[in-house]
Order: sequence, then C-alpha cells, then structure tokens
Amino acid sequence: MDMPEIHVEELKKDPEFLANIKRLEEECKEEESIAKGYQLLDAQLVIEASEDDINEVFTFIVNTAFDKLAEYLSTHRSFNMNDIEERAIARAIYEHAIQRYSENDKKGAKEMFLVLHHTIDHEELKDAMMIHACAVMAGNSFESFIQDMVDVSGIDEHDPLAFFIQTFVQPNDILLTMYAKYVQQGKEELKVLEESK
Repeated sequence: MDMPEIHVEELKKDPEFLANIKRLEEECKEEESIAKGYQLLDAQLVIEASEDDINEVFTFIVNTAFDKLAEYLSTHRSFNMNDIEERAIARAIYEHAIQRYSENDKKGAKEMFLVLHHTIDHEELKDAMMIHACAVMAGNSFESFIQDMVDVSGIDEHDPLAFFIQTFVQPNDILLTMYAKYVQQGKEELKVLEESK
C-alpha cells in the first residue's frame, strides 16, 4: 500500500492543519491525554517543529504517564491494552524504560520493566516485560539485548502493540525458563506491590 506523499512545507502553511494542531494541543492538556499527546508529537515531527516544542510535548507525555502510573499503582489498577489511552500510558513508560536502558541506567530500566510487567493486563506483553527485566538483571547491555535477543523480523507495524518489543530469537517460555533465577528475583522485588493490594 502506497502512502500519500506528505508536503511538509504546504502543511506548515495550511491554516486548517495548524488549527488542528492547536486544538489537539489544547485537548491533550485539558484532558491530560497521553494518546493525544502522541498524536500531537507525531504532527509536530511531520512539520519539523522546533526542538523546544517537541521536547515540551515529550515532557508532558512522560510526566503525565508517571502521574497516571502512580495513580494506577495506588489503586491496584492494571493497564488495559485494548484501551487507547491506557496503551499510550504504558507505551510512554516503556519508551522511558528503554531510554534508561540505552543510557546504561540498569537499575531504573529494570524497575520500570518490572512495574510494567506488574501493571500490564496482557499476558504476552507481561512476559516480554519480564524478559526485558531479566536481560537487564543478567547484565546484558542494551546493544547486546537488541542485537542478540530481539527478533524484529516478525513485527507487524499495524499491531497497536508494535511499539513494545515482544519478539525474541528464542520463544518467550524458553527465555523465561533460561532466566528462571532472574524471574524469581523480579517476582521477589514485585512482592511489595502485590502485598499492598
């Protein structure tokens, strides 16, 4: 399927498009909607908005996601991955965890992957988050995780969960068995959240 060509310079001058971006920006903040924040971010990237504008939206997304995560944890709620807004919250936290991992903040990355494992209501994705956490606990660098463990060949770009790494070179059940020691360690660390229910 061919994508229509986007004429960026025309969009930058299109009053209707610019009005839609402004409306989206207002709605995103009024509703504290991370899903709309991602729509706004995508639009700003298309029109090549200033780095400050893009960073402002990204900061809004991350800060709002962590506020929502705190609320979900305190009320023992899970992220329903069929809900656009809840999926966007989980995505923002996941992207932040991946950023932490890529910057070698293994403690921060591990904790976020474990929290996602705890809060996501989707079995395959829960397993994938545990595999991420186990890779961190096993001492794998971000680069080796991506190069040696992740299988990108089967990613369906139309899958709403495609933002999350879920496919690995080994089946998930085999990886979880190989990492049994770290799975147990992760579950021990999550007991604090389980016991507070």
